[in-house]
Amino acid sequence: MSPRRDWKPNFSLFVITQTFLYRGQLRMKRALLMALLLGASLAWSQTRPEDGGRELQLWSGGGHSVSGGTSKTGVWNIGLRYGWILTRPYGPGFLKGRFEYAVDAVPLFMVFQPANTAYGVALNPLNLKWNFATRGSVVPYIELAGGTLFTSEEVPLGTSKVNFTSGAALGTYFLGNKRNWSLEIRYMHISNSGLTSPNPGVNTVQVRLGIGKFLPGRRGKH
Repeated sequence: MSPRRDWKPNFSLFVITQTFLYRGQLRMKRALLMALLLGASLAWSQTRPEDGGRELQLWSGGGHSVSGGTSKTGVWNIGLRYGWILTRPYGPGFLKGRFEYAVDAVPLFMVFQPANTAYGVALNPLNLKWNFATRGSVVPYIELAGGTLFTSEEVPLGTSKVNFTSGAALGTYFLGNKRNWSLEIRYMHISNSGLTSPNPGVNTVQVRLGIGKFLPGRRGKH
């Protein structure tokens, strides 16, 4: 029978195990801290509407005619926007926001009619926008707009190649690190305002998608 040997704990193995566990926890803490700092830096670096700022945007939208005017007509357009944020946040509660004035240049405006397709260009010198003053990465807005449309064919057929546009939009910005996206639904009325008779006009509902950025105002420059 072999002699009994007292069991002794292996302190060196214990120390090595604890050291690896400690280092693993330290790495996890460092990784978590880096993730939090990165998230914070992205949140603070979002380009936002601010006092005295400006907006640059490329947008495109399309839709179809609705009741109240000429039917069976579709539209698609693409444009460039430059805007100026003119005020600080005003208004009560959830209505608080900043007023923005913007101009749109529309190098391509297509009108799909039953008889033909009209190609045109447009200028929208009147865009009055209210950007709600939210704190997160989502900024809703409302807008009233107006402009002039010149087309290769009469719109609607048998009326005029020169028309005027007016409308209203409800949309939302999705703010990012270097740029933002916008998604909106827009009602647009197209008519020649009595330049010819008859003047049935075209009423459309469009969905518009934009990509752009807000340039900082004087307060954002250091």
